[in-house]
Amino acid sequence: MDAQNHELTGRRLRLAFLLTLIILVVEAVSGVAAHSLALLSDAGHILTDAFALGLAWFAVEQARRPSDSSRTYGYHRAGILAALLNGATLILVVGAIAFEATRRLQHPQAVRGGLVIAAALVALAVNAFITLNLRHASHDLNVRAAMLHVIGDVGASVGVAIAGGVILLTGWLPVDPLLSLAIAALVAYGAWNVVRTTIHILLEGTPRGIDLEAVRREIEGFRGVHSVHDLHVWSLSSDTSVLSCHVVVEDELLSDAEHRMRELEVQLCEKFGIGHTTIQLESCHPCADEIDHRAGVHNHPHPGAPAPGAHL
Repeated sequence: MDAQNHELTGRRLRLAFLLTLIILVVEAVSGVAAHSLALLSDAGHILTDAFALGLAWFAVEQARRPSDSSRTYGYHRAGILAALLNGATLILVVGAIAFEATRRLQHPQAVRGGLVIAAALVALAVNAFITLNLRHASHDLNVRAAMLHVIGDVGASVGVAIAGGVILLTGWLPVDPLLSLAIAALVAYGAWNVVRTTIHILLEGTPRGIDLEAVRREIEGFRGVHSVHDLHVWSLSSDTSVLSCHVVVEDELLSDAEHRMRELEVQLCEKFGIGHTTIQLESCHPCADEIDHRAGVHNHPHPGAPAPGAHL
């Protein structure tokens, strides 16, 4: 994401944050006045929305900071950490809603259906606007995590309005806590997807949508390349993929290797969307097959030290 897009995304998140605070006040006050758990549950979800959007806004601003000597890749992971924290808070909200809904099913309380409908419709209109405003930046996992909160509220607001109508027309009070449980399930589903994706990124997993073997074939099929090993592809952020590998080329091609590798980098970027590439060239002395290239393994010998796998 370039600087202009970062700035635009930041403005959209800031507007969404301020609008969400307005919805929070409307639903919290209306929920207390109407004695509606569904409305208060939605207000609780909106509280996490405000937190999520504020955190996402902060993460976007942090990602704009340049790299330095202590964080050589910059602050792109701030958005991933924000997404993980947002997913974790959603799980806590699910537990609180489920607990209170169970209690209300055992001891139903009178609910003012008309006030519930009015508050839910206001929340629905504002949340729909926020969702449409953020959809252009939804490729960013940080923004997508925050937007999931808002999308969940769109569905919840529709449900709350329906519950208010049922109570107003029939007086059937259990619909309020039952709807709260449905909201909790919706929130839990979104939270699990966000947490699973962020953990995959933090564990340096291969980016979803990239076939590592296809990348390997693409490199080995490039002219002059004999083989490739120590191949790693991971995500720096939700929209930035990184690759590193060792490429064995024919000895006579080393003089022209720099230009060839630039062409290979462009090819990998265009086909797989890999924006940052590090390629180590080898020719007549490629790394031995028995060397362990897993991350964290010290895989090069020092002078006077035994070779990897050697026995003293």
